[in-house]
Amino acid sequence: MQAQSYQKRILIAVSGLSPQILTETLYGLALKQDFIPTEIHLITTLEGAHRAILNLLHAQNGKFHALCKEYDLPEIQFNEQNIHIIHDANHQALNDIRTPEQNEAAADYITNIIKELTSEEDSAVHVSIAGGRKTMGYYLGYALSLFGRSQDRLSHVLVSEGYEGHPEFYYPTKESYVIHTRDDHPLDTSKAELSLAEIPFIRMRQDIPTKLLGGKVGFSETINLARKAELTPALIIDLINKKLSANGEIFTLPAISIVFYTWLLKQTVSTQEALEKPNEVEPNTVYAKDFLIDYHEVVGEMGAESTDDGLSNGMEGAFFAERITRINKSLKEHLGQRLAEAYKIKGAKHHGTMFYATGLLPEQLQFKNITETT
Repeated sequence: MQAQSYQKRILIAVSGLSPQILTETLYGLALKQDFIPTEIHLITTLEGAHRAILNLLHAQNGKFHALCKEYDLPEIQFNEQNIHIIHDANHQALNDIRTPEQNEAAADYITNIIKELTSEEDSAVHVSIAGGRKTMGYYLGYALSLFGRSQDRLSHVLVSEGYEGHPEFYYPTKESYVIHTRDDHPLDTSKAELSLAEIPFIRMRQDIPTKLLGGKVGFSETINLARKAELTPALIIDLINKKLSANGEIFTLPAISIVFYTWLLKQTVSTQEALEKPNEVEPNTVYAKDFLIDYHEVVGEMGAESTDDGLSNGMEGAFFAERITRINKSLKEHLGQRLAEAYKIKGAKHHGTMFYATGLLPEQLQFKNITETT
C-alpha cells in the first residue's frame, strides 16, 4: 500500500533555530508528492520550540497556518503538544546540543520518539532530516533505520539558491512576495524552487527484540544489540537457573523450553548431526527418557509429574514440534530476528523425514552458571 493511502500519516522533523524547515517539507510533501500528513511532530531544543511556536503556530502570523490556508490543505494536527523538546538524563530541557552528554540524551530522546510514532500498524511516517544540528539529523535517520517499516520514508528538502536558510522564506507562495538577501538582492518567494530528495535507508526493525519495541529504549543500547548479530555466536546455558546468554544478551526461558533446548543441543552440537523428529505412529522412548533426566533435575520430582505422564509412552512428534516452535519464538522475542537466527532450531527434510539442529559449533556452546556481568 502506498504511504499516502494510510489512515494515519505522520511527518516528523527536527529543527534548531530555523523552523521553516517544517513548512518547506510540508509544502514538498503535500504539493509535490501528494502525501498530506494527518499530524506533524517537531523535535527541537528549548529555543527551537520557542521559535517554532511563534513563527509557525502564532494565531495571526504563523506560517504553518498560512501555508495550510493558502493551499487549502485539510486539517492537520500540529500544535504545541506536538513540539517535542529534547531533555537530558535529568529531565532538563536542552537549549542546545553541544556536549557528549547532550548528544547522548538527544540520541535517546529521538530514538524513543521514532519508536513510539512507528508503533501503530495503520500509519505511515515521513521523516525529514534537513533541520537542526547535523547530529540531530543523523540520530533521526538512524532511529528510522532501526524502527522504520516498509511504508516509512526519509528525505531531505532542497531549496533553490538564495532562499535556503533565508529567515523570511518558509515556502513558495502563490502570490508574488519580495524578500531581500543579506546583500540586498531581491527575491520573489513565488519563484522559489523546492523539492524533496528521498534518502534510501536499511530497515533493521526485524533485528530489534520485542522487549525493546515494547518499552523505552536507548540509542546506544539498541545499536549495540543490532551489532551483536555481526559477531560469532556464543551461547552459554545455565540450566539450573533457566538462563541463556546469547552473545551477552541474558534472558530466561520456561523450564520445559530450556531443558528441551539443552537436550537437543547436547544431542546435535558435539556430533554436528541433526536429530530426527519422532514419527506420529511410534513415540520415541529414548528421547523421552533422556529429556526427563534433565527435566527432573531442574524442576524436581513433584514439578515433573504432568510432563512424566505426557511422555509415559515416549516423546511424540507433536510434543517435539511444539517445543521447537516455542523456543524459536522466544529467541526471536528476546534477541530479534537477525541475532536469533544463529541460535534457532532449524529443520530439513531427508528422504521424507524431518531432522532438526542448530548451526552452532562445539566451541560456541558452554554450560555454566550465568551472572548478569557475563
